Amino acid sequence: MNNEEQNQLNIELTEDVAQGTYSNLAIITHSPSEFVVDFVLVMPGIPKANVKSRIILTPEHAKRLMFALQENVSKYEAIHGPIQIHEGQNNLVPMTFSGPTGQA
Repeated sequence: MNNEEQNQLNIELTEDVAQGTYSNLAIITHSPSEFVVDFVLVMPGIPKANVKSRIILTPEHAKRLMFALQENVSKYEAIHGPIQIHEGQNNLVPMTFSGPTGQA
């Protein structure tokens, strides 16, 4: 067995995790030792939103994630064109949506 085979990491993706969880808001907080990213789903007409997933990272891994996202956004835009961020909207917390509000 060579060094490359010994250092290979086998990553498994279970069926339920492979389904993914949709999020349209990420809230990032940090302490001296970790970054916490809460992924939230905000729905139109509903004033309450629950955290759907929480990821906790070391500062080094948070920076690696930032670089990986930058690289992948650049690759995406090279193929599909620039991603538009609509001016005049509060891009940090999307609390309003266009279209009708939900009623039960």
